[in-house]
Amino acid sequence: MLSWLQRSQSKSGEWHSALSSDASLEQAVQDLAQHPSLRGFGLADLAVVFVSTSFASELSRVLPLLQRRFQATHWLGCCGGGVIGVDRHGQSCELERQPAVGLSLIRLPGARLQPFHIDLQNLPDLDGPREPWCQLLGMSQEDCPHGLLLLVDPSSSGIKDLLSGLDYAFVSTPKIGGIAAPHGGPQGSLLFQDRICTGAIGLTIGGDWGIQAVVAQGCRPIGPIFEVQEASRNVVLKLQNHGLGTRSGQAPVACLQEVMARLNAADRELVRDSLFIGLASNSFSLMPQENRDDFLIRTMVGVDPRNGAIAIADSIRVGQRLQFHLRDGETSRTELQQLLEQQKQTGVSPLGAFCFACVGRGRSLYGEPDVDSSLCQKTYPHLPIGGAFCSGEIGPIHRVTHLHGFTASWGFLCPKGLTQQPGASAPATIAQG
Repeated sequence: MLSWLQRSQSKSGEWHSALSSDASLEQAVQDLAQHPSLRGFGLADLAVVFVSTSFASELSRVLPLLQRRFQATHWLGCCGGGVIGVDRHGQSCELERQPAVGLSLIRLPGARLQPFHIDLQNLPDLDGPREPWCQLLGMSQEDCPHGLLLLVDPSSSGIKDLLSGLDYAFVSTPKIGGIAAPHGGPQGSLLFQDRICTGAIGLTIGGDWGIQAVVAQGCRPIGPIFEVQEASRNVVLKLQNHGLGTRSGQAPVACLQEVMARLNAADRELVRDSLFIGLASNSFSLMPQENRDDFLIRTMVGVDPRNGAIAIADSIRVGQRLQFHLRDGETSRTELQQLLEQQKQTGVSPLGAFCFACVGRGRSLYGEPDVDSSLCQKTYPHLPIGGAFCSGEIGPIHRVTHLHGFTASWGFLCPKGLTQQPGASAPATIAQG
């Protein structure tokens, strides 16, 4: 079934996105090719492809089938737990856990595009010079791209080292992307130029174009901010909070019990399966008040009933600040809506947007489909969208790139050289390209 083609066009760029949900890969590609506007597009500078894991066994056929019908200088894409685009009625659409192929054809006059493929087993030294990291992406030390798309195979290790190295080499460049969805197929999950890849692939965007990133974590804090007094790797052993008179070196579970005692009945119920940990994303000094975007949301992976310790899906250091968080659909909806409105207030009109959403969002978070993409379409009517549900999302917080979970990471492709409207300011979770 062919879905509606969404198109954005201006004097300086053009973006066409289409989506097919046919269960046959050949028919899905044929559906895309039969649309008259796509057929007449000509040579694109960039083609971005997202394909659902339903086609995992046929992944090696995706690019050859598409490249027989469409022309593009660069091809980039991945396998996702679902595909995000626009349906046949012109409405935002998130096809979760079903067959889907999404294609975005993008023309960017004046852009400098540099594709790259990285073997994560052979990364440069994090303590070494910047030059090897630039060479890894095929760029010189003088290059300063305005945006970077990054897709990672789920079998890869060393992802945090990769993000740290890219931030080191290109400190002011917004980086957006995700980890492809795992599947049972015989090959990797990444689509790059004319082949299937593992490791990491991506594209730097420079010249007259760049990316502005919006990262929505979808959680709200509960209780006070604690300071880690004792920790071992990813295990928090002792916490302290001076403001509420918490005893020095109190077990994390005991601190959580104090927090829960102050919650209403609905929030106490959420604690059962929607409890997360927020780790401070900046300095270690304890501050009386902090914003929601000052914390990186991490999963709590275990509790030791013997000593009340908790294990977190990240490394922990003594002196770090920590706060318990809850995740629910209403909080996530409100946060993303606010961030999108703030992005719109910058006055920059995007050509289109990439969305990398956690597989834990969508219906399982909101109880209904298409919420994240609909919020974007409400803010930017008729804006082309292309994206996928990922196993981890990549995006900046306070201009530092992190690997997230349960997040929606948006990358808005925008022309460079435009300034913010007077009086408009970008929040910390929006990284200006």
